[in-house]
Amino acid sequence: MRAGETKLLVEELDQQEPKAGEVLVKTGAAGLCASDIHVIHGTAVLPLPCVLGHEGSGTVEAVGPGVTTVQPGDRCVLSFISNCGHCRQCRSGTPQLCETNAATGAAQFDGTTRLSDSDGNDVFQMAKLGVFSEYQVVPAQACHPMPDDVSMEVAALIGCSVTTGVGSVMNAPGVKPGMTVAVFGAGGVGLHSVQGARLMGASKVIAVDIAEHKLQFSRQFGATDFIDSTTTDPVEAIKDLTGGGVDFAFDTFGGIETTQQALGSLRRNGTAVVVGLAPVGDHAQVDLVDMVRFQKHLVGAYYGSASPHESFRALIDLYLKGDLLVDEIIERRYPLDEINEGFDALERGENGRGVIVFN
Repeated sequence: MRAGETKLLVEELDQQEPKAGEVLVKTGAAGLCASDIHVIHGTAVLPLPCVLGHEGSGTVEAVGPGVTTVQPGDRCVLSFISNCGHCRQCRSGTPQLCETNAATGAAQFDGTTRLSDSDGNDVFQMAKLGVFSEYQVVPAQACHPMPDDVSMEVAALIGCSVTTGVGSVMNAPGVKPGMTVAVFGAGGVGLHSVQGARLMGASKVIAVDIAEHKLQFSRQFGATDFIDSTTTDPVEAIKDLTGGGVDFAFDTFGGIETTQQALGSLRRNGTAVVVGLAPVGDHAQVDLVDMVRFQKHLVGAYYGSASPHESFRALIDLYLKGDLLVDEIIERRYPLDEINEGFDALERGENGRGVIVFN
């Protein structure tokens, strides 16, 4: 992505060898995610020029000095948070909130880049990855080795949307079998939140979206009820379906209106979880009296609210047992030079997920 552009450009870049603690990965597959669209439209900010893409998988080609956790030939899920292991968040058990990773952003941990263009300008990598490239130098911490019977396409989605969606439900405070759940947004992350609710034994899983075809698509992942919010007030409809409100509401879209609706749809002592990222600067209004009198809870969930690597391990096990559906969500496959067509389909609201497949 370059400043002033509204589409991604495919071009050749120069790449350095991995330094200490880094590895060179040959990309296998990359998912097309709304977080990338935020950068393309300028509603999320990254230093430019930058190789986008944060939902991916690949094979380790080479390792830098001191790397012992992976070796050439390892097939890996890639984490878009490479935790340092030393900051307060990492040491207290929330590596998905690593402070060092946040401080260094789209550069590597030493503050420098590994890519440059034909004019010698530094090129950054989204989430220290930049999976929309054939090869990428990344921190070794980004790589989680996986079994051979997990495809690159499935692994790519586990790297972001599966972990974010399923994890946001599994790790929400107070989840238990029999709970009632509403999921706002039936996109890639939302479908996996629906699955998370199913896997946790929810008695009712209500999918809310503005597209009827996406609501029907969510049925196979575990949704039991469906609300088209273009024709029905979702808050009132949820209250009618549940006799007063849900135990948990997940805003997987990430927006002012959807967060406010999630809060409004809760029963007493219910919890609303904001999963999707809203555009920078958005602020939702909260009824403070309602929050106190009904003892409602509003929390954020980043990357499934847990260690990415521990989540990958558990989700791969669930997938291999047949309990977690991932292949079924992949609706479109593109070569790299059709990446903009893939994002156009995502913005049109087509079902499921699109992936870039590398040879």
